[in-house]
Amino acid sequence: MAAVATATATQAAPAHRVPNRPNLVSVGTIIWLASELMFFAALFAIYFTLRSVSGNSFFEQNASNLNVKLSSVNTIILVASSFPCQFGVFAAERHQVKRTGSLLNLRRWGMREWYMWAFILGAIFISLQVYEYSSLVRDGHPISENQWTSAFYLATGFHGLHVTGGLFAFLMVLMRTYKAKRFTHDQEISAIVVSYYWHFVDVVWIGLFFVIYILK
Repeated sequence: MAAVATATATQAAPAHRVPNRPNLVSVGTIIWLASELMFFAALFAIYFTLRSVSGNSFFEQNASNLNVKLSSVNTIILVASSFPCQFGVFAAERHQVKRTGSLLNLRRWGMREWYMWAFILGAIFISLQVYEYSSLVRDGHPISENQWTSAFYLATGFHGLHVTGGLFAFLMVLMRTYKAKRFTHDQEISAIVVSYYWHFVDVVWIGLFFVIYILK
């Protein structure tokens, strides 16, 4: 009877729940991105301060030198890169590292293929941005020309550096999948936090494009 009572008490006792704590890497990345958001907010503040001091007509005159069509295409390319990046996250969450079918069958793609595609689109964005810079400098508009060029190169240049950093992050995640014998939970978290960063630089560029190229 005592044994039965003990067994019954054991079954009735509530199971010990493991606390569902957020991943520290994800939390740290979000906090870091918040600080980066403040950094770009400062760049926006610098841009609007220089514009208010110099006058709207001065900024509009200088902004007419921008290639809006090229930058519009470049914006579409960068925003489009977020889609394969997110699909790569979905593949990482189900631990599908590489494709399981034909290269033309997108449904069978793994994290590698999606992240490679996002990397290619990001590299095209940087290449077109460098081309735009070289065209402006060739036409006689270097960073030291006036207040507008300083604000333009400063804001878009720092963003370009962040995109370049995201490209290196893609490469690091991809290289880890080739070096490791199996796809681990840590690699999954790494892939997810890289997507956080990439979506962040996409959103920041949309703001920059609207302020610099559309509002002029």
